[in-house]
Amino acid sequence: MTKNEEGKTFNARIKGVLKISGLTSTNPIAVGDVVEMEMENEGESTTTITTIYDRKNYIARVSPHNKNQHHIVASNLDQTLLFATIRDPKTSQGFIDRFLVSAEAFHVPAVIVFNKADVYGKKEMEKFEEFKNMYETIGYKVILASVVNNTGVDEVQEMLHNKTTLLSGHSGVGKSSLINAIFPALNLRTKEVSEWSGKGMHTTTFAEMFDLPFGGKVIDTPGLREFGLSDISRQELSHYFPEMRQRLNDCQFNNCMHTNEPGCAIKEALNKGEIHVDRYVSYMTILDTMEDKTY
Repeated sequence: MTKNEEGKTFNARIKGVLKISGLTSTNPIAVGDVVEMEMENEGESTTTITTIYDRKNYIARVSPHNKNQHHIVASNLDQTLLFATIRDPKTSQGFIDRFLVSAEAFHVPAVIVFNKADVYGKKEMEKFEEFKNMYETIGYKVILASVVNNTGVDEVQEMLHNKTTLLSGHSGVGKSSLINAIFPALNLRTKEVSEWSGKGMHTTTFAEMFDLPFGGKVIDTPGLREFGLSDISRQELSHYFPEMRQRLNDCQFNNCMHTNEPGCAIKEALNKGEIHVDRYVSYMTILDTMEDKTY
């Protein structure tokens, strides 16, 4: 599906030669791509995409079907909003940090929205304050939101104004409900969290782009169960943790992996409490799961 400058939509297919030239992703074209197209049949509104313009950026993850290829989630983004919840369902910090690493690697500014604040008790609010302090200290904007309490809804709306924004998160975190509260006309599909499993059920199966009434676009993605990092080597990983990146030049060794090496500025900052221990644990966990490849 493509849309022209006037907002008219067309059923589009990709010209054969575009499908195979230098293909490293499972999808040669992604939501957010700017393309040129030729009309096939005006009556049936069908076109052929003849050119895909260079992307200013994109976010990709390891293909769910082939771990040796990546899948481009969306392209040409101004920012991404990651929706997370502290309960019903609980989003793990590991998932949040993997997503943030990917956003850093692909040069897409990220905002974290902790949603469903209406179901948080004292313990969850303490956890939120801990998350907020940890992430804002390293430069990420954090928003507390709830459709039920009308908390943070205006703040999220302001963030979306005149921007192209990727919306992401696990199923069941209330992403679609919050966007529907801001833009009822979009009518994004929503589904409650499955009670028997406590995990969100999938409501969308592919990314879709929607125009916002006051300018800007949102790209809604399916509920992601996991976020496999794509095209990042073990040596590069620390570059995508902002609190590590600013200290890398102070390490004794250029190839320091910040594990057991002497003269490591990251471990020193960790011991002084300047790097949050949970973020370092995330770094080590991700490092352990990465194959030792150089791209």
